[in-house]
Amino acid sequence: MEKIKVGIIICDRYRTCAGGKCLQSLQKREGAFEIYKGKDVELAGYTTCGGCPGGNIEYAPAEMKKNGVTHVHLATGLLVGYPPCPYLDYFTKFIPEKYDLQVIVGTHPIPQKYFTTHKNLKTWETPVLQEAIKNTTTDEETRLKYD
Repeated sequence: MEKIKVGIIICDRYRTCAGGKCLQSLQKREGAFEIYKGKDVELAGYTTCGGCPGGNIEYAPAEMKKNGVTHVHLATGLLVGYPPCPYLDYFTKFIPEKYDLQVIVGTHPIPQKYFTTHKNLKTWETPVLQEAIKNTTTDEETRLKYD
């Protein structure tokens, strides 16, 4: 079985994050990592976007690609922050164009507390964000495990 190497780019607001939820969901194949069920996956890169407007997006994928990364996950934190990342749509287009890497929006399931707040605020009602959250909304029971 061929190993898939993934990289994760997190929002710089969460730069001190140790990656616990992302790593748990990768191991359990939950949230956006569900696409790897039954597959051998290795985390081969983890960094921040570098802060708005995402300066590290220009360079980090190159290093990830040198390490064999083929799939870059833009972490769930880019979706659940207040506000969600305003550059998310651009990142999803730039990385494949410049580096020929597959981009997946999301990592771990959206925690229920963020899901509820953003739903009440109607944050994700744009077409771009509706598409962006589809891999991480899961079901309420799973979302509660990530609170």
